[in-house]
Order: sequence, then C-alpha cells, then structure tokens
Amino acid sequence: MQVTTKAIILTSLKYGDTSLITRAFTATDGLKSYLLKGVLSSKKGKLKTAYFQPLTQLEIVANHKNKGTLETIREAKVNYHYQTLHSQIEKNAMTQFLAEMLSNSIHEEESNQGLFEYIEASLQWLDTNDQTANFHLHFLINLTRYLGFYPDTNSMNSNYFDLLEGEFTDKPSLNPVLTGENLIFFKKVLGINFDEIHTIKMNKANRQELLKSLVLYFELHLQGFRKPKSLAILNEVFS
Repeated sequence: MQVTTKAIILTSLKYGDTSLITRAFTATDGLKSYLLKGVLSSKKGKLKTAYFQPLTQLEIVANHKNKGTLETIREAKVNYHYQTLHSQIEKNAMTQFLAEMLSNSIHEEESNQGLFEYIEASLQWLDTNDQTANFHLHFLINLTRYLGFYPDTNSMNSNYFDLLEGEFTDKPSLNPVLTGENLIFFKKVLGINFDEIHTIKMNKANRQELLKSLVLYFELHLQGFRKPKSLAILNEVFS
C-alpha cells in the first residue's frame, strides 16, 4: 500500500556500505522501519542522506506492506526546515538524546495523532527559541501523558513523589522516590508550559539529578526501555 505521510526520523543505522536502516515515527502508521538501499552512494537519487538525521521532520511517500518487515521510501522531502537544531552544539546534543529516548519509548505500529503532533510542535519550539536548558525535562514529563504514565497531580503538596506508583505521597515506601530539591524542581517543571521553562533557575547538578530521575521513571514504566547512551554526552555539553 502506498502512503503519503509526515514522518519524524528517530534513528538511522548504516547497513552494508551504501544503505541505511531508518526508524521513523509516522503520522499515519506509528513506528516504521525502512531500508534505504544505496542512499549513501547515490548523489542524484530522490533520497538524500541529510534527510535522515535524528528528529528531521519529513513528508514521505512510502510503501507499507505492514507485515513487520522493513518498508521502503519512494520519495521524501523536508516538511519543516530546522534553523538551529542540528547546528548549535547544545541543541544538537539534546536532539540526539531525545531521539534516543523516543526510539526507546515508542513501539506501536499504529497512528497516534496526538503524540505525533506533540513531538512535531515541541521540536519546532526548540528550534526557534534560545532559552532551552530545561526543555528536555519539560518535554519528557509531558511525553508521559501520551505514553500512559503521566504523574498523578493529586496531593502535590506531599513530601515525596513515588516513581513506581507515579503519585505524590507523604509516606515513602521501598520504591524509588523524589524528595528535597529534586522534588521541588519536579513540581515546578510539572506545572508550566514551554514558554515559562526559562524561569526555573537550576544549576547543572539539579538539572542532571532531575534528568536522571526522569530517565528512571521511564525505565520503571516502559517494558524493555534502555537507558540512552547519549545521556552522558548531554550532561557533558550542559556542564
């Protein structure tokens, strides 16, 4: 079946000397994997290697057999041209990290329009704004809304947040919890929108600690989730 759809690139791996295997989150069919034969050697083809960098927003014409095998892309064009996402060091590190988080979190081969539009709009916001040091924290917390484990915001005045139960509590259990400064910043990020994230003043230690807790939150709630290798690079760039 031929499909024309928006797609956000998650990962691209070299296959042989001239080809790529690309995973993309599509608007029409959720997660899809594509074999791009000869894309690394072809200079005149319709598909350009640059299109398949992490989080590039494309419009593609693809053949979807929907049999769990690698699909093919016939045509592709950039749907949104980033100005800063791949060229600024901090944003590029954040892009690599978020692409890995999304790749480890999204597994459904079915349309999820709300999730697609959230990722699409968030990345365009990141591209066009400068004060983005807290962006990934806010993005990940809101992402959980679409993945089914958004924090229960009842009892937000409590002294702990139970990461396994996903709720605020006054009695710590044996589960991992947020408390102290980490909890304070978690509550602040939880309650604002993207345009306000620069108002939260965190030092690098606070930011890294909260990010570490959020990655653990994903690990606890998503089966088979793998901690991103790019987390160390992101922490280095923002230190």
